[in-house]
Amino acid sequence: MFFPEKNKNLQKIEQLLLENYNSYYRLAYSYVHNEADAFDIVQTGACKAISNSSSLKKKEFAATWIYRIMLNEIFRFIQQGTCISLDEIGMEEGKKDQYEDIDLKRALDNMQPKDKAVIELKYFEELTFEEIAEILEENINTIKSRLYRGLKKLKLELSDTSQ
Repeated sequence: MFFPEKNKNLQKIEQLLLENYNSYYRLAYSYVHNEADAFDIVQTGACKAISNSSSLKKKEFAATWIYRIMLNEIFRFIQQGTCISLDEIGMEEGKKDQYEDIDLKRALDNMQPKDKAVIELKYFEELTFEEIAEILEENINTIKSRLYRGLKKLKLELSDTSQ
């Protein structure tokens, strides 16, 4: 039997996954700092998005729906305790060049996952407060509070490391 609405959802989801793969990968990598783990997270998230495409109620919310799936996969991975920190991998001098600002990355890594997500989605993925609120399933005022509180913490931590 043919389900045209499911087919449209699936087509939209596949299109978004292809268009935004690098964004999903960057987001995952910013949490786990390991290429293979980030790849696995994105692949698992993509499989879940595709296999659950029929549960998407409104096609216009597909992009935020996929981001939510990716973040849930990231948070699940972190909770399993399989994440490797930059200090644990003993970054060599040659590898430091691939990080634009290691202090910023370390400061972000020290944040709570949801606070880090708000900052990354706002400034690195350039999403709106409304989109972030929908992805994280939180009130828009909570998102704004998390952002401003997180930025204040980042500023304090970065000023401590520069002294």
